[in-house]
Amino acid sequence: MRSREQAKRTYDKLSRFYDYFIGIFENKYRNKALEMLQIKKGETILEVGFGTGQCLIQIAERVGERGKTYGIDISSGMLQVAARKIDKAGLSDRVELYLGDALQMPYRSNKFDAVFLSFTLELFDTPEIPKVLDEIKRVLKPGGRLGGVSMSREYGATMSLKIYEWFHEKFPAYADCRPIYVYNTLREAGYKIEHSEKAGLFGIPVIIITAGTLK
Repeated sequence: MRSREQAKRTYDKLSRFYDYFIGIFENKYRNKALEMLQIKKGETILEVGFGTGQCLIQIAERVGERGKTYGIDISSGMLQVAARKIDKAGLSDRVELYLGDALQMPYRSNKFDAVFLSFTLELFDTPEIPKVLDEIKRVLKPGGRLGGVSMSREYGATMSLKIYEWFHEKFPAYADCRPIYVYNTLREAGYKIEHSEKAGLFGIPVIIITAGTLK
């Protein structure tokens, strides 16, 4: 697994080109995940690992003038790209960006109506994932929602999955995500699965999901 500093450097380099070479393939899954999250006017929403800000703009539009959108990401390059997009869209007053790590977020407890992640949870090392989910649970309001999309290992090792995992193991700087056991990971962290849909990205299983915290 690559280090935090390696991840930062990689994403800083990719930030100017990400939408053209990687993001374009992920958009339809992100959009579906946002639809499933059912964001409402006036809500306060956080995106963890916002990348180039594609989803932040949609979230800000959905929460409206009375709502607020926050984003946290470890890459300064991604933050700069996202900030320019948000400013161009005229939504800077609704979005607050933070350069930092989701393992220790700067937000007070019970702040957000929903937290969104898109191909982000699987970027963390396996022992870190429960810690990230605990931190998300902390900042969610009672009855808050978690939504997002992740590569999944739930459906067995297809040939595409095996090839991708080999590539991830050999070249983690380029194939940074890796499929995880999404359902079990969320349940073990104290979340209740509300809705999920299976999809595929180049033959690799993907799960689009919404969940709530257990009382």
